[in-house]
Amino acid sequence: MPVYALNLFDLADNDLYREYSRRSPAAVAKQGGRVVALGKLGEALDAGGPEVEPRRVMILVEWPFQEAFDAFLEDPENADLHPLREDGTRNYIWWTYEHLDDLRPIFAEGSG
Repeated sequence: MPVYALNLFDLADNDLYREYSRRSPAAVAKQGGRVVALGKLGEALDAGGPEVEPRRVMILVEWPFQEAFDAFLEDPENADLHPLREDGTRNYIWWTYEHLDDLRPIFAEGSG
């Protein structure tokens, strides 16, 4: 079952993420991942209250299954790649989500 990795972050004041963005497409594709969406922050429709600081950049990556995402993280060939992401960004939030075909099972969990 596919999983999605949602990345929300701000760019750091250096060029490390630029280097990461040149190298990461091949590393992601190697494990079967694909970028579904990426973009800069637009107008906030609901910022979640004053305690939530919006991030400037969003990237959504689809992985064919959780193990493919894990392989991306653990691949020794990416040992020098991940620090570029880590040191080239600030306020990084990274979540994974399972693919859902239907929300009804989730709603049913709370009705019993």
